[in-house]
Formats: sequence, C-alpha cells, structure tokens
Amino acid sequence: MKAEKRTFWKDVLDDLKMSRRSFMKRASAATGGAIALGGAFTPSFRTLAEASEVSGKGVGSWIASTCQGCTSWCSKQIYVVNGRAVKVRGNPSSKVNVGAGCPRSHLALQQVYDPDRIKTPMKRTNPGKGRNEDPKFVPISWDEALDTIADKIMELRNNNETHKYMLMRGRYSYMRDILYDRMTKIIGSPNNISHSSICAEAEKFGPYYTEGYWNYRQYDVMNARYVLIWGADPLAANRQVSYYSAVWGDVIGRAKIAVVEPRLSATAAKADEWLPIEPGHDGALAAAVAHTILVEGLWYKEFVGDFSDGQNRFVPGAEVDPETFEEKHTNGVVRWWNLALRDKTVEWAAERTGLPAEQIRRVALEYGNAAPHAISWVGGGPVMQVRGGYTSMICHALNGLVGACDNVGGSLVSNKEYTTEFPEPDEFMDEIAKVGKKHEKIDQRGRKEFPCINEGKPGSAVITNNAADGILNDDPYDIKVAIAYMNNFTFSCGQPERWERALSKIPFLVHITTNASEFSWFSDILLPDVHHMFEKWGYVKSIGNGYRHVTLMQPAIKPMWESKIDETEIPWLIAEKLKERGFDNLLRHYKIYIDPETGKEPNNAQEFALYSLKYATQNLWDPAKYKGGDKFNGWEDLLKAGVWNSDPYPFRKRWSNMKTKTKKFEFYSETLKEALEKHAEKHNTTVDDILETCFYQARGELAFVPHYEEPFTNGDQSEYPFLFVDHKSRLNREGRSANCPWYYDFKDVDPGDAAWDDVAKINPVDAESMGIRTGDPIRLTSPTGSITCTAKLWEGVRPGTVAKCYGQGHWVYGRLASKDFGKVPRGGNNNDLIPAVYDRLSGSTVRHAATRVKIERV
Repeated sequence: MKAEKRTFWKDVLDDLKMSRRSFMKRASAATGGAIALGGAFTPSFRTLAEASEVSGKGVGSWIASTCQGCTSWCSKQIYVVNGRAVKVRGNPSSKVNVGAGCPRSHLALQQVYDPDRIKTPMKRTNPGKGRNEDPKFVPISWDEALDTIADKIMELRNNNETHKYMLMRGRYSYMRDILYDRMTKIIGSPNNISHSSICAEAEKFGPYYTEGYWNYRQYDVMNARYVLIWGADPLAANRQVSYYSAVWGDVIGRAKIAVVEPRLSATAAKADEWLPIEPGHDGALAAAVAHTILVEGLWYKEFVGDFSDGQNRFVPGAEVDPETFEEKHTNGVVRWWNLALRDKTVEWAAERTGLPAEQIRRVALEYGNAAPHAISWVGGGPVMQVRGGYTSMICHALNGLVGACDNVGGSLVSNKEYTTEFPEPDEFMDEIAKVGKKHEKIDQRGRKEFPCINEGKPGSAVITNNAADGILNDDPYDIKVAIAYMNNFTFSCGQPERWERALSKIPFLVHITTNASEFSWFSDILLPDVHHMFEKWGYVKSIGNGYRHVTLMQPAIKPMWESKIDETEIPWLIAEKLKERGFDNLLRHYKIYIDPETGKEPNNAQEFALYSLKYATQNLWDPAKYKGGDKFNGWEDLLKAGVWNSDPYPFRKRWSNMKTKTKKFEFYSETLKEALEKHAEKHNTTVDDILETCFYQARGELAFVPHYEEPFTNGDQSEYPFLFVDHKSRLNREGRSANCPWYYDFKDVDPGDAAWDDVAKINPVDAESMGIRTGDPIRLTSPTGSITCTAKLWEGVRPGTVAKCYGQGHWVYGRLASKDFGKVPRGGNNNDLIPAVYDRLSGSTVRHAATRVKIERV
C-alpha cells in the first residue's frame, strides 16, 4: 500500500510540472480523444496547474459558496487565485455554522481538480449491460447527447408512454424542482424518485407523529444541561458537524453527554457516558428512561401537566386512571404509561440492551433532573431498522416528557425562511402528461405492504431502494427512459446487485455525474456535471444554533472541461431540443423564470441558471420584498455575503400549537392513528393487519403510542454470530471521497480506523476466539453477500458485533477509488452485506441491526 501511495503522489508531482496554458490546451482537447471506461481506462488529462501560479504572487479573493459534503450544508468561502480555488474556510457571516468547517470541505479541492472527472459527454458503444460488460464509452458532443435524449423522450410521448420515464435524484440543491419535479411532470411521468429514504426518513417519523414536524431537528446545545444521543455522531457524521465541532468544548463544560452506540464514536469518545448497547434495542432503553422519569416524578410539569391532587400515581406495574391527570401541552401521557411503560423497569431494559441496570438508572435520573434543558437527540442508528418508526417515536418522546420540545436547551424545529417556490407546471401539462402522471409510481409506495406515511398521508413517502424491484419485475410497468443525477444507487443502497440488474434492464439511461461511478457503468449516456461547491449556481437551506440560513452556491471558478449544471442548464438544453421536435411546453415553462431585477426572460442555459436562482431568493435580497432575517440592498449584496440568516428561534411558540391532530405533543398519537386507519381503509382491512403485513409487533392501541419493538434482523445467529454495525466517516463527502488521496491519508481520524486501509473493527475478546489478529485479511459474509477487508482489533466495539465504516469498496469511480477500474474494488462496500429491507411506515431503508455476519480469515 505504501508503494502504491508513493506512486500516486509521484503522479501528482508530475502534474505540478505542467503549466496552466498546457493544461488548458490539453483539457480543451477532451472531446477529440478516445476516453474509455473499461478495463483499459486510463485518465488522460491532468488537472493540477504549476504550483507557482497558486503560491500567492497575485492577490486572491474570497468567494462565498456552500459545501454539500454532508447534509450540514455549511456556508463557505473559497479562496481563488488566478482563477484557481486553493483554500476553503467557513463563512463567518453564517449564524448556523458560525464560520466553522470540517474536513469534508477541504476534500472538495481534490474533488474539483480530480483528473478522473468526466470531461465531456460520452456514449456507450457496447449494447450489452452488466457488471462484467465493458461499456466502451466514447466521447460525443453535447449536441449529440442532447439530441439522443430528446429523441428518446419524444418516443415515449408519441407512444403515450410518458409514465415510463423516470428521474432519479441523489444529493440536490433547492434548484432541484426544475429537473426533479417540473420537467418530470411536464413530460408526463409520476416517477421522480429521490434518495431521501436511503438517508434518514425514519428520523423524521418520530417527531412528526409526536409533534407534527416532518424534518430534521436542531438542538440548543449551548443551553442544554444533559444531552442524550441515540446513534448519532454530531462531531463526525450528523447534521451541522462544523457547528457542533466548534462549540463542543463549551458544551461538555456545561452539560453531561451520554451516547448510546454499540461502537465508540468520535462523540462517544468525548462523552461522560458511553452506553454500548446491543444493536436494535434502543427502544427498550428509551422505555426504561421514560418509566424511571415518571416513577420518580421528574417529568416537566409546566409542559406535561400533573395529577390533579399532586400525588404521583406512576407506580411500577400499576395502571393509572387518565381522569386523575390534568395535561397542559401534551396528549395521552397516562395512556402511554398504561399501554407501553408501566412494566418497563431498568432491570427489564438491562436484560435486552446488555447494559448495566445501574447505568441505565443513573442516566435516566440525571437526564430527568436536567429537565427542561435535556436533549434526546435521535440519529439514524436506532431508527433505520425494520421496526425503527416506533423507536424514532419513543426516543423523541423523551423530549416531550422533560419539556425540552421547542424549549431553551432542547430540541428545536426549523426557523422560518422566505424563499419562493418555482412556478407551478399545471398549465404546461398537456393531456398526454396529465394521463401519464396518474400512473402508480415505480417504487410501489402506498400499497398495503408499503404505507410510507409522510406527514400523515399514506403513500406519500419515497421508498427509494424498492424502485429497483419495481424495475426488475416490471411492476407496475417497465421503465424505458431514465435520467439520474448526483446519485449512485448501485453503490449506496442495500443489496446493490439488484440495482445492477435493474439498470441493465432500462433500455436508455442517462447519468449526470462528476465521476464515472458504479451507476454510470450501466448508463447509455454520461453527462459531465459541475462540482456543486465551485462551479454551480444554486442554494440550500439548513438549521443550527437557533437559526436557519439560506446559503448560496456560485461559480467561484470556470467550470472544468465541458461540465454543465445538473438542475438548471441541462434541463434547459433538453427543453430546447424538445422544442425543435415540436414539444415546446417545457421551454415555455422555463421562460417564465424571469430575472426579478431586469424583468428579462432567460434566453440560454446560463441565463436560466442565474435567473432561476434570483427568482427563488428574491424575498431575501430585494428590500421591497423583505419579510425578516438579514436585510440586503440587492442581489449583489446577498451574493457577496453568500448567506442569509433567519431571525432567532422563537422558543415555546409551538406549545399547544403543533401540527398534530390535537395541536399538542402527542404521547398518544391521534395523528398516527388517523393515518394508519386511512391506509387500512384504502385497502379494506384493519390497522392490525397492516402492521402484521409490515413486520411490526404492535397490535391494538399500542400502535398509536411510542413503544419498544424487538429488532428484526437478517441471519440466523448460529450461522452468522456477529451483528454488523455500519457507520459513517467524518471524511465521507456523501460517499464521493473515495478518489481523494487525503481520504486515505487521514482515514485514522475515525476512531478505530487505519490510514490507507479498509478495516472491520472486532472486539479483542471475539478475535481471540477466532485466532484473528490486527492486519489479517478477512471476509465478512451475510445472507445477502460478502466483502473482504482487513481485521482491526479494537476495544471500542461491543463484543458480539463487528463495526465497519461505509465509503470504500468502489469498483469504479477513479484510479484510487478502485484497485482495478471496472474490475477489482478497493476494500468492501458495506451495502453488499445489508439486505434490501425497510421501515415500511416511513419508507426508510434499513442500515442498522439489519443483518448478522460471519467472519473468516482469507
């Protein structure tokens, strides 16, 4: 590995000898060279200019932009010298990430100048598709690529098959609806499939069915006195990593931190309590914490209420009369106790979680005594499980019990912001489009077995990974034309080989991407995408620190090679080609995205990219449209700052004014009850039947309260003795770091990991019984697949589990990402082990407590 590392850096040093002029000359010749993506693939163009040109001889400038290396979406500034990005820092104008940054933003410099980026449109010349089929891509012009795409779309329209068009979205900006929504609807398809459910939809389930908020939360850590973290790692891989990393030193000086996680995460390493729980039993621990708080009388009475005579009737095992309790801002606390908590003692929880009863009791008492400044922070770990929706509810319900919901030092929702939705597409949808859009979606959401209940509406939540099965089985129909961008489902979804087979079935597939990924391997046309941080017009929204910011992306450098903007320029160019073929509806729609400053309509793709951004953000920069937050004197003023900040968070404003059916925080969820009954009625059955079909244990009234459900795990323990623990790196830029040398150089910043290796962390007690030592090559096998990697003995992982960081295992993507491009992966992809199963109430993909594995030396 060291020799390989030296060879790579020799290539980089050779790159540095090239002048900018010769670099640009060779880059501009990209369209004329034969670039193939098969086994003989060798990147032909270098991207690093002569070092003297970025050494500071000229005066550079800081240009505002945004990092999308994770879902923190931090506002950034890029230092540009002579047209080249050389440095990144946090934007001090942001009140969300407060000028802070994390390692991911710096890795972006290696991404934008990656010599393995796609440089020009390319087409497949091998009609055969499969993992072992060399696509034999060759360069083509943008015109040829766009003509081909437009022809394929028109074929669908001419045959009244527009529903067989599909748009797949990965990471996005809030320009997304131009391509994802408006273009898909005007063409006439229901199939705009986002990545959301492979990310964290189950995290949103608990907050919505308790307090009516379907989104990610922010946490007032600076005013908290206790922070109880469930399967999240805010210092490495949760939302607002930059902000929390910047203030965590102050937080641990003011509050106690407890982390529930089977491995010693970066956050757990700095906590007061580490609770290395048996994976999948977080709900049992949360139930015991709630039980203890009620028995000890520690609930926050100003929010929850109290017994009318002041006498605590929450006695272990005893049923309580709801009429004796007077609730204030909550609904059903006594019914919750009677249905799900009264027998959930710390001793009961200890048997299931593998944690000492005395530790459970200590944490419960300290958390309760810190009320209302006591956060229950719910991450993906406990909820991205087959029965994770209810775990999401019970872990989040603790915020209601201690009065932390919407309170100082507690769990907060989003602040108001004032961006403008893009124009509706309805008047541009002809009869063909209207008929096409009425078809069932390819991911099968809304069927009896897939309730996917987003914001109380059955069938409204995406179930991304199941789209592969829909395509494979032509159920409800076959997909003939698909466009995808900023995604790699063939790597990032559980059982990715299903996507390999599914994509091989699609007759015409377009991938808009920076690098040739596993998804690209099965595509017919590749379109070179810009890098979001350096080359794109766009904006995103994020929350943290009691604020919301809207942070801009702008081209800090000229786009490399022939790359174009995925969400604006490319759909405009497709619309122009469709107009040439007699279908001008899409272009006419885009023409109404006028520049608010000049009143001009866009006449080309570049103008459309800029005008649509100005259109969406006008309320933030136009003084005449001011509604709140930062005030600017025009577009250029906002563009220079790069970020708009909301007004401060209005604490307690939502108490008894929540978007639940009762308007209160629901321990007994009338909101969930109504949604489940609606889904059952649609399918002429009962709620109990729906829950049984979807593998949940609850029956009757238990279905409507937060409660513990046993984990549903793939694999028999006798054959697969270890529970697999998947976790994320503080270096993963949405899985796109794998071709960056810094990713490997600094991989050991993740606790237990090693530089320039892909390790599975095994407790020494387990390793000794198998005769395995650190450095041994091993194979992990689950019922759905196997991977090879390196053993690392580490006390920071619970015995009986094996933990491995997600991110490596690419067999394409670039010269570093794979060992042999198109053939041999570097390390192992965790998703090869994880089955394609779901939390069916939310639609969330399952990643945790999903499978057992066996370990073998190789």
